[in-house]
Amino acid sequence: MALVLFNLLVVALILFDLGLGRRQATLTARQAVFRTLFYVAIAVGFGIWLGQARGGTTMAEYFAGYLVEYALSMDNIFVFIALFSFFSVPEELRPRVLLWGVLGALIMRGLMIWGGAALLERFNWLLYVFGVILIATGIRFLRHKDDEAGDVERNPVLRLVRKLLPVTEEYHGGRFFVRRNGRLWATPLFVVLVLIETTDLMFALDSIPAIFGITRDPFVVYTANVFAIIGLRSLFFVFSAILPLIRYLKYGLAVTLVFIGVKMLLIDVIHLAPATSLGILALILGASVVASVLFPPREPAEAAGNPRHKS
Repeated sequence: MALVLFNLLVVALILFDLGLGRRQATLTARQAVFRTLFYVAIAVGFGIWLGQARGGTTMAEYFAGYLVEYALSMDNIFVFIALFSFFSVPEELRPRVLLWGVLGALIMRGLMIWGGAALLERFNWLLYVFGVILIATGIRFLRHKDDEAGDVERNPVLRLVRKLLPVTEEYHGGRFFVRRNGRLWATPLFVVLVLIETTDLMFALDSIPAIFGITRDPFVVYTANVFAIIGLRSLFFVFSAILPLIRYLKYGLAVTLVFIGVKMLLIDVIHLAPATSLGILALILGASVVASVLFPPREPAEAAGNPRHKS
């Protein structure tokens, strides 16, 4: 029953977002901030209700999972900004492709979470595999150099789409496909949508094991994931404006993934209470944000949303 009610809430939020999307082609920074705070408030309220219904331990697991998933979802936005810049997506079309991207992400992650929970229930040793994956991903984050434009050009999915489908040079409003001389052509907007969905799938392969390192409860994993990505569309507009101000966030995410990976590998040796894990994660991510504020970029940042800027 709880899962049914939660999914009804998600549907209501999606319909609410769709209704606003019809009235607003683009979001101002102010509108994006208020909408992001609205989604965060709902997620926090749900966590408080979960604590009253299932106890403080479950609430701590939920908030720790939500914090990790929300922080990791910000890394998706780095790629979204790169894609929009690389394909010169018009401002008025970005909310549309983001909305479809979020809907696709909700479906994919739901399937992956319930499938992952079933696998862990049967093959407990997979937890150690997830731990190794997270540590490797965290190290990759630390060593990764920003070159989003080059990453897009080398993306194998982009090459595959271009090989399988004819793609128009220009956009056709919000349409993903157009018909020319009886032949179906994809528009650049469809290519961007495919890349956004595959990007989220790749990030989910990191983020879902991360939250399973915090809790094995599929309901908590699912709800924390959904709340982390359902406000991603409005968060994009906030994040693209403050991108130069949080340059150390990636380091915080890297340390977070390594911490959770080590925790999973040592699960039979060290037992951390969910509240303790929540505090450590909040400290790591908070320190990365504070460091970004205290040590801003030396060079003036370029216009917001330009991912090709290198500091």
